[in-house]
Amino acid sequence: MNVIQAGLQISAGKLEQCPAGTECEIALAGRSNVGKSSLLNRLVSRNNLARTSGTPGRTQTINFYLINKSFYLVDLPGYGFARAPQEARARWGLLVESYLKGRKQLCGIIQIVDIRHNPTAQDHQLFEWLRFYNIPHAIVATKADKLSRSQAIRQEKTIRKDLALTGETPLIIFSAKTGQGKDQLWDLIETWMVPCSNANK
Repeated sequence: MNVIQAGLQISAGKLEQCPAGTECEIALAGRSNVGKSSLLNRLVSRNNLARTSGTPGRTQTINFYLINKSFYLVDLPGYGFARAPQEARARWGLLVESYLKGRKQLCGIIQIVDIRHNPTAQDHQLFEWLRFYNIPHAIVATKADKLSRSQAIRQEKTIRKDLALTGETPLIIFSAKTGQGKDQLWDLIETWMVPCSNANK
């Protein structure tokens, strides 16, 4: 996809603050500090569209980035940051769950994991939740540039086995640094948006 325009439109702390239009939404979900912002920046070929941080748990709102004035990439708050206050973690969890269950504009979810580590219990929980509710989703394993080719292949097999992935769930190996997996991910996003766009007309 050729991204001509990209910009942050809304940061929603409540579901009712989300955009009111019918544009398709593709959500990015993953553990805190897993590389969601870097992935988003690489997808749209911008360096600082989504602010990256070395501090886990920085994203506390649902951030809607309007792409080419036609659809949204949605950055969800990261999960699994143990040092965040319990009240804040509970609030973020409710916000994300209400978004995932209540947005008819949601066309698909990119669940991001760090290829260097096995999926956590929270990764499993989100994956099972998406599968139960039959939401189109894919696993994207980021930071592939941190591993050798043989290590990446081994970890890909581990992730597939750990999450019991079938052919119905794509697994894309991605690197925000090199761009590996970018075109493959855009191809998937575009297939998700076709039926969603027709349904929202």
